[in-house]
Amino acid sequence: METMLAARLHLPSHTLSMAQVPKPVPGQGEVLIKVEAAGVCLSDVHLIDGSIQPSLLRGDTVTLGHEVAGTVAELGPDVTRLAVGDRVVLQAGEERDGVIYTRGVDYDGGWAEYALATASTVLRIPDSLSFEQAAIIPDAVSTPWAAITVTGEVKPAQAVGVWGVGGLGAHAVQLLRTVGAYPIIAVDPNAAARARAAEFGADLVLDAADPELRKKIGAVTEGKGITVAFDFAGVPAVREQAVRVLAYQGRLVLVGIVNAPLTVTHSAPFLVAQQQIRGHYGSEVTHVPELVRLTEGGRLDLSRSISGTFPLAEAAEVVDRLVRKEGDPIRLILRP
Repeated sequence: METMLAARLHLPSHTLSMAQVPKPVPGQGEVLIKVEAAGVCLSDVHLIDGSIQPSLLRGDTVTLGHEVAGTVAELGPDVTRLAVGDRVVLQAGEERDGVIYTRGVDYDGGWAEYALATASTVLRIPDSLSFEQAAIIPDAVSTPWAAITVTGEVKPAQAVGVWGVGGLGAHAVQLLRTVGAYPIIAVDPNAAARARAAEFGADLVLDAADPELRKKIGAVTEGKGITVAFDFAGVPAVREQAVRVLAYQGRLVLVGIVNAPLTVTHSAPFLVAQQQIRGHYGSEVTHVPELVRLTEGGRLDLSRSISGTFPLAEAAEVVDRLVRKEGDPIRLILRP
């Protein structure tokens, strides 16, 4: 039996280790992908530490990796839409009997030399798009895109706020410019993240600890406040701060995952202003091809998003680097 190297997470012990596992064989309607790049995400960190638990996984061990790009290595029976050698990116999950399964969570992902994918979840990418940049589109880029265009319903010239300018928030700033939001206000306690927000196109950059934060936001929004605020940090204090600077009928979109109570301390003003809090998760199947097109057409620049590329065998060290925020990364990439 042919084997391959994979980064396997044993959920009960929170142990990530490298292992030789059987190389998958594509079945009916499936495709085998030779992985060329796989993103490392904070969701992977949360899976490892147990704050996210797979609900659909069979067994207690899974190959991580939901951001995956590579080339088609083998075709299963009756797959005609793709060809061996095609450059592709994989959707971060798929629907099975009306239920969404997430790659690298509910079934084996792309932190491996090869990944198995249902053909319908495989999308060709142009030669102009690198594997590293393509790999991060299905989450790091598509999640904020969906939060902005679907859950947040951002319209041109609306004032928006981005709390947390990390792997998702940095892309949110770029994408908000794409849809015409103004002004774009970025808030982060990290000086390097604030500098990045300004470089990526934020109109106002603030430290979360700034005692003048509310006043400064009022000054750039004509005293109205923020129409749509996004929490990409997943920090309870962020949510309280964002709610206090919302406009009349403003909405706060929660994207960063945190397993903590959701509270609104000053609830009376929240109710009187008819404000909303909306939860967001992931993206829709149409968003990845949209973003591939926008990148191909020069409307979106992901070249600054790749903070480092590392061998697959160093997966555990790369996760630790992300946890420690070494180098203040946007996205770190594994390459088999």
